[in-house]
Amino acid sequence: MKINEKNLSTFAVSATPVDKEGYLYKKGEVNKNFVKRYFVLKGNLLFYFEKKGEKEPVGVIILEGCTIELAEDEEQFSFKVDFHGTNNRSYFLAAESQESMEQWMKALACAGYDYMKLMVSELQRQLDDIEDTPLPVTQAANSPVPPPRRHNPFNKVDNSNPHQRSQSVRSTGRIDDCKIVDSKTSISFKELHNWYGRPILKDFNIWKHQQKDQNPEVNLISF
Repeated sequence: MKINEKNLSTFAVSATPVDKEGYLYKKGEVNKNFVKRYFVLKGNLLFYFEKKGEKEPVGVIILEGCTIELAEDEEQFSFKVDFHGTNNRSYFLAAESQESMEQWMKALACAGYDYMKLMVSELQRQLDDIEDTPLPVTQAANSPVPPPRRHNPFNKVDNSNPHQRSQSVRSTGRIDDCKIVDSKTSISFKELHNWYGRPILKDFNIWKHQQKDQNPEVNLISF
């Protein structure tokens, strides 16, 4: 595969998202010493520079067909990018701490196409499991919802006894004729008719008494 070095260099310093960056120590291919380099990971491309802010990378490692392993025989906190097959090179890197080494190893192991493909397959499997799982029965969308209870401004509350239930006042037109009943008491139509009709009949009978004096044949109306 041919690689356009100019395009790679431009991509390395472009404003594209960076997955991870920082200093690592890299073992040379000819000079076996570990040299400090600034690494930038973008996708499956691991660029390394002589120092941070350089305009052009020293090299790039394409993280495909490789594994990320500990390099126990090398420096402390060292690991390697090991490419499989004959005549393939292994890159030895070292971090400054155990935590940094673990973070870099995890980031590099997740950067390859094979890992991405595996993750997509796993996510697809989980999605299929969710779609096959029946949803719980919920309340129908069109089912009626009871309205909230509103305060009745005509309820009287005895403040001297906070545990006493409120009472409803049903007026018949006069204060003297008010009937106080429990709020849960059921009232028939006949009772309502009697309560509201009594003051009217009382006035009517008074008028009838006056008429009776003038006309003895007039009868009084009563219940």
